[in-house]
Amino acid sequence: MDREILSIKRKALRINLDESIYGTFAEIGAGQEVVRNFFQVGGASGTVAKAMSAYDMTFSDAIYGAEGGGRYVSESRLRKMLNHEFDLLQERLTDEKYQKRRFFVFSNTSTTLNYKKNNDPHGWMGVRFQVTPGGPANEVMIHVRLKGTDSLYQQRTLGGIGTNLLFACYWYADQLDDFIDSLLDNLDTDQVEIDMIRIKGPDFEKVDNRLLALKLVKKRFTDGTIFGADKEVYQPKDLLYKKYILCLRGRFRPVTKVNQDMMRCALEYFKTAHGNTDDVVLLAEITLNNLAGDGDFDTKDFLDRADLLCSLGYTVMVSNCHKHDVLVNYLDRCKPASLGIILGILNVVELFNEKYYKNPAGELLHYFGEIFSHNAKMLVYPYQPERDKTVITTRNLQVPAGLRFLYQHLVSNGLLVDLTGYDKDVLQIFSPRVIEMIKTAEHGWEDMVPETVSQIIKQKRLFDYKEPSEVKS
Repeated sequence: MDREILSIKRKALRINLDESIYGTFAEIGAGQEVVRNFFQVGGASGTVAKAMSAYDMTFSDAIYGAEGGGRYVSESRLRKMLNHEFDLLQERLTDEKYQKRRFFVFSNTSTTLNYKKNNDPHGWMGVRFQVTPGGPANEVMIHVRLKGTDSLYQQRTLGGIGTNLLFACYWYADQLDDFIDSLLDNLDTDQVEIDMIRIKGPDFEKVDNRLLALKLVKKRFTDGTIFGADKEVYQPKDLLYKKYILCLRGRFRPVTKVNQDMMRCALEYFKTAHGNTDDVVLLAEITLNNLAGDGDFDTKDFLDRADLLCSLGYTVMVSNCHKHDVLVNYLDRCKPASLGIILGILNVVELFNEKYYKNPAGELLHYFGEIFSHNAKMLVYPYQPERDKTVITTRNLQVPAGLRFLYQHLVSNGLLVDLTGYDKDVLQIFSPRVIEMIKTAEHGWEDMVPETVSQIIKQKRLFDYKEPSEVKS
């Protein structure tokens, strides 16, 4: 059955009329916009144990503790708020009349557009909640980016999404597709972007937050989501801020020694160029197009690829950024120290293919202008079709005559950079061939992927892996 989409007010009223739901609203920053919805619809006395806001930092620090980095719109501040307020609920509300209550704490810390309109409006929201009376506490956190140029409009958006989030915790806890969908009920992506969600707790032990992150991208709630080698989902800007980002784009089905060599060569380049690799993030990015392009793509296939990348220590990004300029613009929002996009020389060939453009020179000039205006470089890995053939690099690549001047400008100015020191023995490794060998149990594919990857493929029988004894002669 289709899910009924309730208005923000009806959701607030339904929560107020449910005698089992009871808790605290603690909102700092942009105002008490969420609890306002519950007070306005009536019946709030049955839901709200306490509503508070500590605007002054001294008061906020006295209640929740000081923030070491001085960032009050942060995951750290949100977690302190949830911990403090939920402990108070359990400590103070112990009478028999509360035994049938399902306690919750809703907290947010946010900032809307300032008077000068030169800040980054965003917010952290979270709910600590019990699914059953007296049951264990679960937790959901989201991060939102607010859009538009009207701070009052942004405050109303915060009120709406916060109400949606609390409603989802009690009505859609066992239907996570509906849970995600409902977060933007009566709102749209022109108003707000949700770029991180994380759900944890005893009632959600089987939930893989990477799949929830994937849902955000698939539903176009955000253009990208990121999780680390530890398989934890992170807010992109928090993870990438002021970092040196090396981003390898691909299908990674499976990740091969070529992919590993591309990362290694790019890291060596960064060492030479920047002299500091302590703050480098090795980012393996998969677009939805690269996932959907496989006929047998499903969530398991996505997690299989993600697990292989995580096993090599890479941070994984899933995005809607099919074009390089869109990806660079997205990553530039995270204010990186420097950005290197790693790609094979055949990708450069495609970029300079005139058939994709009505006005090749003009369109490419604008395209590369968008990319290279953000302290970014394209780091190009060579191609060798066969072992006895010429290795193709940016120095000997042939491009159409009308684009040759633009191409030489990019190469001469170090915007298209050849990766050197590559392993010549891996240049003939191609993922489609590796997949074919895995499926048919053909000998030798193990030598084409990192050892860790080979072990995981065999242990988990990924990509239709078969033992030689299982293949009919």
